Amino acid sequence: MTALLQLERFTVRYGRLTAVNDVSLEAKAGEVTAVIGPNGAGKTSLVNAVMGLVPFGGRLLFPQWPEASRSIEARVRARISLVPETRDLFGPMTVLDNLRLGAFAVRVEPRFDMRARIADIFRLFPRLAERRDQLANTLSGGERQMLALGRALMLRPRFLMLDEPSLGLAPLIVAEMFRIIAQLKNEGVSILLIEQNARAALQLSDRAYVLEGGAVQLEGRAADIAADRRVIEAYLGMSTAFSSKPHERQIGRAG
Repeated sequence: MTALLQLERFTVRYGRLTAVNDVSLEAKAGEVTAVIGPNGAGKTSLVNAVMGLVPFGGRLLFPQWPEASRSIEARVRARISLVPETRDLFGPMTVLDNLRLGAFAVRVEPRFDMRARIADIFRLFPRLAERRDQLANTLSGGERQMLALGRALMLRPRFLMLDEPSLGLAPLIVAEMFRIIAQLKNEGVSILLIEQNARAALQLSDRAYVLEGGAVQLEGRAADIAADRRVIEAYLGMSTAFSSKPHERQIGRAG
């Protein structure tokens, strides 16, 4: 599989606080790569830095689109898209206008059809179609997450990053959100999934990284990570289950 994202000794600091410490990570085309871990593990800092929203140290490469590492604008032009944890919708604007803004970077392309793309999003999220003229700041939490994801998909992203897509949502909406993510995967969308819901994330991912205290504690095939005793124990509340010994960091390395 072709690598879309490569991080080497990736570090994010806020003054004296180190949020992400010396992380190496790779995401491949056609796969879902999950980054799981507890609240405060550095997951959001990592994905925000990858998008270019906060400064970082170390090496960041988009091997398929080398120019994308230069700026946020270059990432968007390369069709790299982030759905942030905060959703960041334009509250006083309608659902339809929020979707239109999602296509800002590609709307002038000769083959881009705004109406057809919006119709695609409404087929994926019928609830948004029902609320097309409703203001974004009047939507429910689940509807806001659907709109944030739909807006990102207007770009037809080559690489989609999702930061905590299930955060704060009711269980039924969480299940629907993960069903849609699985559908996107089946359609060939390459995804970096940042998620606190480890069980759901690992079920649909190909590879996974466990982040704790800003550092990678485990990495490998998602199925192997899901079966690992340390992951099971950690997500039963025993957050000290991980070993920091280098030789224990990788499992299921093949594949």
